[in-house]
Amino acid sequence: MPTIANYRGIIPAIACPFKTDNSINEPALRRLASWLAGHKGVVAVMTNGHTGEVFSLTPTERARVTRIVADELKGRLPVISSIVCEGLTEAAEHARLAVEAGASALDVMPPHHWLRFGFHPDHALQYFDAIWQASNLDLVCHVYPARTQASYSSELLADLARLPYVQAFKVGQREMSKYARDIKAIRDADPSKAILTCHDEYLLASMVQGVDGALVGFASAIPQLIIDLFDAVKAGDLHQAMKIQGLITPIKEAVYGAGEPTGEAHARMKAAMKFAGVLESAHVRPPTHAPSAAENELIRQAVANAGLLK
Repeated sequence: MPTIANYRGIIPAIACPFKTDNSINEPALRRLASWLAGHKGVVAVMTNGHTGEVFSLTPTERARVTRIVADELKGRLPVISSIVCEGLTEAAEHARLAVEAGASALDVMPPHHWLRFGFHPDHALQYFDAIWQASNLDLVCHVYPARTQASYSSELLADLARLPYVQAFKVGQREMSKYARDIKAIRDADPSKAILTCHDEYLLASMVQGVDGALVGFASAIPQLIIDLFDAVKAGDLHQAMKIQGLITPIKEAVYGAGEPTGEAHARMKAAMKFAGVLESAHVRPPTHAPSAAENELIRQAVANAGLLK
C-alpha cells in the first residue's frame, strides 16, 4: 500500500455495529464508513479502536472489520487499523492480517500488560519496529494517559518521532501540562509528524494547543461538528469555536459524563448515533451495558439540542 500523505484533519475511530446476536453487522458498518467518508475534512477512518469495541473482537473479526471498511471505501480514504496485542510475535501476526485486509496504516496501542507492569523505553522501540517490519506501513503512535504505567515520556515520544515510519501521534495524555510538553518534544524532534488530539471529552481545550487534527471516536457520531470546531480553531475564530463547542458539550456530557471514554460511554455514543439516525441499532456486545432509560433521555435531549435528532 502507498504511504499516506495526509494525516492532518479529522479521523473518526469508527464504531462497530452489531446485530442482536452479537455478530458484526456488515451492511451497517459499510453504511457508516461511507457516510463518514462523505464529510469534507475527514481525512481517514480508523478501525478497531476502543470505540470499535476492539476488546470484544477476535483477531479474525478485527481483520474482517478492516476488510469491510477498506472494501467499502475502495481508496476514497485511507483505513488505519489498530494493533492491540501483548507481544512482538502476536503484534506482527495482527499487522500482517491488517495488511491483507487492506489497511493503509496501523495505529499502535501499548501492550496492555504495560498498564500493570510498566515497560522499558527500548520495549516500545522494539514493539514499533516489529510491527513495521511485518507490515511496511505508516504507524500512528497511540499515546495513553499520563496516569498509566503505559504512558510514554516526552523523551521516548521524541525518539519515536525520529523513526521514519512513525508518521502521526494520537495523543491522549489527559494531563494538559504533559500534553503541552509532549507536543513540543515531538515538534522539536520532527515537525513533519502529525499530532492529533484524542481527547473526545475536551476537544476545544486540546485543539488550541496547536495540533493537526483529531483522531477520536466521537467523530464517528458527530463528525461535522468536530470538523467545524477544528476549522474554527485553525481560523483563529475563538468565538465561533466556543459556539460550536457549546453544541458539542451537552452531547459530551451525556456520553462521557465527567470522565473519559469507557465501554459504557461507547454504548452511550452508539445511542447518540441511533438518535441522530447514523445507526439503526445501538446494540453493544456484553459485558458492556446498554444505557438506562434515564441515560437515553439525556442523550436524546443533547442530540436534539444540537439539531441532530432524526
